[in-house]
Amino acid sequence: MPDAAASADSALVLLSGGQDSAVCLAWALDRYARVETVGFDYGQRHAAELKARRVVRRKMARLAPAWVERLGPDHRLNIRSFGAIGESAMTQERAIEVTDRGLPSTFVPGRNLVFLVYAAALADRRGLGVLVGGMCETDYSGYPDCRRDTLDALQTTLNLGMARDFRIETPLMRLTKAETWGLAKQLGGERLVELIVKDSHTCYLNERTPHDWGGGCGHCPACELRAKGWTEWVAGGRAALTP
Repeated sequence: MPDAAASADSALVLLSGGQDSAVCLAWALDRYARVETVGFDYGQRHAAELKARRVVRRKMARLAPAWVERLGPDHRLNIRSFGAIGESAMTQERAIEVTDRGLPSTFVPGRNLVFLVYAAALADRRGLGVLVGGMCETDYSGYPDCRRDTLDALQTTLNLGMARDFRIETPLMRLTKAETWGLAKQLGGERLVELIVKDSHTCYLNERTPHDWGGGCGHCPACELRAKGWTEWVAGGRAALTP
């Protein structure tokens, strides 16, 4: 579908294979007539997510007949040269700690910005009008490119630079991790919750040790956020998110 006019009823989801992007895929499938996905190999230590994203995609489509019809192609882009530039703990065997800038050493400078530039270029060619990402500034690791004002600025820049009218949607932006679990249940019931627990991957250290909330090391920042959200959600009765 080269050089097609961008449709406001179509979306490209940044699907990493983690909890947040899996919920975003379900959110997009619930709303848009055509949904495609894109993933990035940037040399991440937690490469298990690249395998997880294929499983999440395949199983997600089975949860609802309409989702089968709406889910289109997947795209995987190799941007390892970019990942090597930042020399962060996300791409190198380095300790996960707070740096002298006050940011986690897992911060890959400009990662989400680069992801969205690549995604917009792909969406331009595929005729997709909405870019969907799992960025969040409520329960998150402190990355400045997860903030909504950053993404608003980028949205303006992309539309100026590409003469398009893209929207960057971030459905988890104002949600806690507990509320993200609740949104998963709202969208796909216990089957989606089970899929995320069993098949998504978030652990920065690439471990898959089983826990109630999913596979991971249990002590890296990503695992701690996910476990904390799960505990709070279970304590609240595992309720679906109320719109």
